[in-house]
Formats: sequence, C-alpha cells, structure tokens
Amino acid sequence: LGLSSIGAPGSTAVLAMLNDAVKKGGAFASSSVGGLSGAFIPVSEDSSIEAAATSGRLSLEKLEAMTSVCSVGLDMIAIPGDTPASTIAGIIADEMAIGVINHKTTAVRLIPVPGKSVGDEVSFGGLLGKAAIIPVTQGDASEFIALGGRIPAPIHSLKN
Repeated sequence: LGLSSIGAPGSTAVLAMLNDAVKKGGAFASSSVGGLSGAFIPVSEDSSIEAAATSGRLSLEKLEAMTSVCSVGLDMIAIPGDTPASTIAGIIADEMAIGVINHKTTAVRLIPVPGKSVGDEVSFGGLLGKAAIIPVTQGDASEFIALGGRIPAPIHSLKN
C-alpha cells in the first residue's frame, strides 16, 4: 500500500483498510493463542509517517482522530519538552476515553524531548528511528486533571 499518501484526502480510509487486514490476519493467526490484534502508528519508526509529520500533513490531532477508528494508540510521537504535564495527561485521558467508548485497548507513547521545540528533530537510535518534534495544542486540562477522577475499564460481561 505505501503510506506516503498520509495527509492526502482518503488516507484515513487507506489506514483503516490496512488496520482491518492486520486485525483479521492477527485474529486468524492467534485464534488459538490469544493476544492483541491491532496496529500502532509509530511515527518515529516509519519513515513515511515521520515525513508526513515533519511536513505538517500529519498532526497530533489527526493521529488522535485516527485512533478512534483504525489503530491502537499514539505511538512514538516526539513533542516539545516544555509541554505541561496537564496537557499530556489530557491527551492520555482522550485516548482512554476513545478506548472505553470503542471497547478496545488503547495506549500512548508521547515523548517530551527536553530542550527541543516544534520543528527540531530527535534521533532515538536503532529501530526507534528519528522524529520531528510536532506541535501540541496548548489547551489547559489542569482543572479536569485536578478532579482526580477514575476512568473505569470497559465492562464486557453486560453484553452476554
């Protein structure tokens, strides 16, 4: 398929088809052993995805939106080192909400890089690749985070 079209109209549909194939293949391969069948979108580990993020065609918001329909979570995304902890916590809460409402496992690997700002590049070495520091919308989630609430795990037994 090639992911060089990320950011182009319809690219979410391409990723959805790719993820569907991965899930079906994983379900077939693991039907007797169990496990998680899904796909991360590893920004730093895929040169095409990293290029789309570097050029601005792929934003954190677009990646987050795609996790609601076709992936497991936000993976290996480099963000400015001065991003407030409450903003990062808000992004994690968004991903948890996506997981709860869609009855699926989600995860977040955001990497705040000290001393780096939007447009800078960081190399993680080896298979972890490199990534451009991408912008994070600077909303203030501190009041929400201060509530100290709990997001419960999805309850699947009610469907039986």
